[in-house]
Amino acid sequence: MRIGFLGAGKMAQALAKGFIKAGTSRGEMMMASCLPSDKHSVQAFEALGSKVVFTNEAVAEYGNILIISVKPQVVPIVLEKLQNVNQLVISLAMGISLSYLETKLPRGTPVIRVMPNTPASIGFAASVFVRGNHANDKHVETVKNMFSTIGICQQIDDESLMDTVTALAGSGPAYVYMMIEALADGAVNMGMPRQLAYQLASQTVIGAGMMVKESGHHPAQLKDDVASPAGSTIAGIHHLETHGMRSAIIGAIQAATLRCAKTSETKKF
Repeated sequence: MRIGFLGAGKMAQALAKGFIKAGTSRGEMMMASCLPSDKHSVQAFEALGSKVVFTNEAVAEYGNILIISVKPQVVPIVLEKLQNVNQLVISLAMGISLSYLETKLPRGTPVIRVMPNTPASIGFAASVFVRGNHANDKHVETVKNMFSTIGICQQIDDESLMDTVTALAGSGPAYVYMMIEALADGAVNMGMPRQLAYQLASQTVIGAGMMVKESGHHPAQLKDDVASPAGSTIAGIHHLETHGMRSAIIGAIQAATLRCAKTSETKKF
C-alpha cells in the first residue's frame, strides 16, 4: 500500500508514525507534499524514511491511497492538482463536505471523510469516518482496517455529525492537555515537584479514561464511587461546579462545532 499525503503537517505526521508503529505501512511506502519552506515537515517525514516532494501531482501519481491533510482553506488549491486521479481519496480537512470534494474531483472518484486525532502517532487515535457516494464496501473496509490499527475507528452515516466529531475527538486532546497541565499546576501550587505532578496527572487521566471505556459504567457512577461523604473529592467537585467546569467544557464543544459548521457552509453543494 503506497500512501500519499497531500500536506505534511502535524496530523499527517501523526498518522504516518502510527501506521509505521502498527505495521500498516512502512516509511519508504509513503510520500508527502509540502512547501519547500516547511523545513520541519520535510525533516519529520524524511526521518521516517519517507520521500518529500513539493508538488501535489507527484504525490497523486505515487499513492494507491491519497490523504488530503491540509487546512480547509488550502483544499481548493490541492483539488485543482488532482484532476487525473481515480484512486481512493481520504480527506481529513475540517468542514469540507463530501459533496464539495466529489464535485471538484474527477467524476466517480471514491472519497471518504475521516476525522482522526494526533494520538494516532502512538496507537490511541479516536477516528470517525463517513463514506462518499462513489466509495464502495471495499473502500470502506480499507479505511476501517487502516485506522483501526492506530486506535478506535467508527463509521457514521450522517455527515452532519462530522462537525461535532471534529469538536470532540479532533480538538479534544487539546482540552485534555489543558486539564493535565491545570491538575499538575494545582499540585505544584501545593508543593509537589513538577515532574511528579505531570506523571500523576497524565496517568490519572489515562486511568480514568480506561475505567469509562472498560467498565461500561456511566461516568457519573464512577465519579460517585470516588466521592466519599465529606471527603476531599467532593470538596474539589464542589469547587469545580462553583466555577462552571462542566458548563465551560460543554461550551467549548459547542463553540468548536459551530466553527466547523461555519466552514462547512462555505464548502458544501
